[in-house]
Amino acid sequence: MTNRHTLNWLCLILAGIGCGRPGWSAETVPSGEKIYQTQCAACHGKQGEGSDEYERELHGDLSVAQLAVLIGKTMPLDDPGSLSADESKAVAEYVHGTFYSAVARARTKPPRIELARLTVNQYRRSLTDLVASFREPVSWGEDRGLRASYYRGRRPGADRDRALQRIDAHIDFDFGTQAPLAEITDARRFSIRWEGAVYAPETGHYDFVIRTDNAARLWINDKSTPLIDAWVKSGDDTEYKSRIFLLKGTLYSLRLEFTKANQGVDDSKKDLPPAKASIALLWKRPHGAVEVIPHRHLSPRSAPEAFICTTPFPPDDRSFGWERGTSVSKAWEQATTSGAIEAAGYISDRVHELAGTNDNDPNRAKKIQEFCEKFAECAFRKPLADDQKQFFVSRHFDNVDVETAVKRVVLLVLKSPRFLFREVGEGGAPFDVAARLSFGLWDSLPDPELFLAAAENRLQTKDQVAKQAERMLWDLRAKAKLHHFLLTWLKCDLERELSKDTEVFPGFDETMISDLRVSLEIFLDDVLGSKEADFRRLLLEQDVFVNDRLADFYGAEVAADSGFSKVTLDDGKRAGVLTHPYVMASLADRQHTSPIHRGVLLARGMLGVALRPPPVAVAPLAADLHPGLTTRERVTLQTQPANCMTCHGIINPLGFTLERFDAVGRIRDQDRGKPINDTGSYQTRNGETVTIAGARGLAEMLSASDEVHSAFCEQLFHHLVQQPVRAYGSTTLDDLKKTFTSRGMNIRTLAIEIMASSALVGNAS
Repeated sequence: MTNRHTLNWLCLILAGIGCGRPGWSAETVPSGEKIYQTQCAACHGKQGEGSDEYERELHGDLSVAQLAVLIGKTMPLDDPGSLSADESKAVAEYVHGTFYSAVARARTKPPRIELARLTVNQYRRSLTDLVASFREPVSWGEDRGLRASYYRGRRPGADRDRALQRIDAHIDFDFGTQAPLAEITDARRFSIRWEGAVYAPETGHYDFVIRTDNAARLWINDKSTPLIDAWVKSGDDTEYKSRIFLLKGTLYSLRLEFTKANQGVDDSKKDLPPAKASIALLWKRPHGAVEVIPHRHLSPRSAPEAFICTTPFPPDDRSFGWERGTSVSKAWEQATTSGAIEAAGYISDRVHELAGTNDNDPNRAKKIQEFCEKFAECAFRKPLADDQKQFFVSRHFDNVDVETAVKRVVLLVLKSPRFLFREVGEGGAPFDVAARLSFGLWDSLPDPELFLAAAENRLQTKDQVAKQAERMLWDLRAKAKLHHFLLTWLKCDLERELSKDTEVFPGFDETMISDLRVSLEIFLDDVLGSKEADFRRLLLEQDVFVNDRLADFYGAEVAADSGFSKVTLDDGKRAGVLTHPYVMASLADRQHTSPIHRGVLLARGMLGVALRPPPVAVAPLAADLHPGLTTRERVTLQTQPANCMTCHGIINPLGFTLERFDAVGRIRDQDRGKPINDTGSYQTRNGETVTIAGARGLAEMLSASDEVHSAFCEQLFHHLVQQPVRAYGSTTLDDLKKTFTSRGMNIRTLAIEIMASSALVGNAS
């Protein structure tokens, strides 16, 4: 339990309430231990473990200097400030070093590397990649858009009718009554086929939409059955949509066919005037509005079919701030059974393709059995011993048809702890290192190159692991995981209600919110994709990516329909993600800013300060009841009681620095007719109080802060490794921070260092 509220109890103790406070002079200051043991242990236990009267443990993350300052200001309760600096320091040093701090707790109860099952994302990702390992590898490439083949005639596909091939960035065409290009002379009859792959930037349900007055059909992932089939029209509909579940970081095959001619009607001999033609391909992402699929999510390269596990799972535990797979519930157990059944059916139906055989192959049974052995080996992340081959594979082929045998093998393998748990604690160290590395960066299984490195004992040293990690970081799965980490760091990973009062903010609608999220995501990818991947850019960047809609709303100029461009908003007063409109809007209510929500993000998310939720939910003071007060003044009024200021003394001064940005992230100079006061402050861990001048001052303070660097390293470690960093040694976090700051604060380099430091350390059990 790490919370500054526990200091309220500490203040009561040191005030001597109920015990009597002995007198001592400045010349005879007793030790901090003596003060605690004589005046505090009866209520709080000898090691701060609590008692029936005071149940909360004395745990927290304040430094000795911060503890001493707080004690000096707030105790004793009947005479605050009367305790000398030496007395405050003595108590703070003892409490902090004995049981209050994380380091002290680690000495008495060291954190352990816990046995962990696969998280929901790891389970789905592993199944997808397990099946994909028996198909052609996917390549994203540098080109964006889709391969387009334009045909003379009503049906696409015939080489003799092909007029032109090219790359189309996206699909949003209004041909009017004209032919799409000069090579096609008959504007009444032409067809087009677009092929390639679509990239899923997040996990969830996607709505794909076709808008056309003509005939069209769309295939996503499944190359035999269209997701949308409007090839034969029977009405006046012009919009068709269908939903599909996709997994982030994955490429899915896409084919769209369009024809202007009426299918089933031979009008080739009729002299009819050309009708209008148009076609647009759109989607609605899990966190977005309907939009034309942008070129950055399209590739002209082909992708094989991917297996998608659609079985619903209970959510993973996130109470520690990161996803953990440390608990096994009945619901999770049932979900893994349903997932295994789903996978067994899929694999059995496609076993010939996956095993590279057919019904007429004389070696069919042997190849399928070899496929099953390879399947089990990949699922378990290490080679199979002879007895394991017999138990998991061979015996299931006795006296049954191969399809039944395949289903039995797949079910047994996917329900085995060797698949469901990250480690089962039995030898195979190089392969365990490979699995830790692949789950850390990909949330998935080792690829053939990593598996081979383990087999050849090329994962023995930190440098060898780092070399593999550097290679793996360029994979789409690693990029997706780092991207998701930054969204989690900003508390933008989960769906939020960002709608605003349209009378106060006209034009701020669902489309605007979707555009803002895309703007933020492009910025995060721009930082991660750069050579430097400099963490400081996240805080100090003055530019924002905007399209024409956002530019009009936020006061910038870009060319119409030019997509997202980087522009400098508000004369350089912006400060990276701290003032990005999406972040500002997500940390505000429908009409007003929320310095408290913004301050919590800054304190807890960026500075790593542990804050306990308030004991009771308190609604903000209504602005209408205090029409003469600014938001800053209302927050100050509501949180001024001493029991609130334990936390709000940190939260408020940080949140106030962003008050110049309103509830939709637009810059302003006044609130309720009064000039904006965006000054703030923060007490560092060495006890120094730093004055902060607005958003730019905040960004400069945070980007140079050791506390921020340490918190960022710790949070990225937890996101990748999904274990407590202190379980890997008392100096691990400090070592990571030193490496991070000495190497230009490169986020990718930090990820490599984290995996190189953790992958060689096994489960303590």
